[in-house]
Amino acid sequence: MYYGRRFTSKCELMRSIEAYIYYYNHKRVQRNLGILTPIEKHTLYLAA
Repeated sequence: MYYGRRFTSKCELMRSIEAYIYYYNHKRVQRNLGILTPIEKHTLYLAA
């Protein structure tokens, strides 16, 4: 996703990193979490 990409500013780099962290925590489904995203699993854990 970011390999070989050149960023023109520090702000652009920061936005890209923040977008990836959001994807990683909110959109990426994990089989070892029961086909849930990390945030969904965390929410279920807190509700228990």
